[in-house]
Amino acid sequence: MIRCVIRLLSNLRPGETVQAVFGAQTASQLVAEVSGVFKLLGLNRYRIVVITPQRVLILDAGGDSMTTARGVVAELPRSTRLGPPSGLWHVIPAAGEKLRVRRRFFKDIETADTERTAA
Repeated sequence: MIRCVIRLLSNLRPGETVQAVFGAQTASQLVAEVSGVFKLLGLNRYRIVVITPQRVLILDAGGDSMTTARGVVAELPRSTRLGPPSGLWHVIPAAGEKLRVRRRFFKDIETADTERTAA
């Protein structure tokens, strides 16, 4: 956990603060579970979405879990609207990918959008 936090912080600019963090993945969980080949072929990638007052940062976390940030995939303007989330999985188009966000992170998306409009 500490290693993840250190890597996450290394991607922030000096003085930049985190408003929200949540996980996402690039493949449909339903298809991944049914076929099993997504894991075998490495078709699913995990992402960590970091919201700051200045930008939306999408970090690669690899194909195994969301625990370690490995590098920056994309940087979106802070004005980017991420929601409103609905269903079991919310899809966010970003950097040529469809990021699928699980329901447990919906409050984080709502917080990020609220902070966006407040800024």
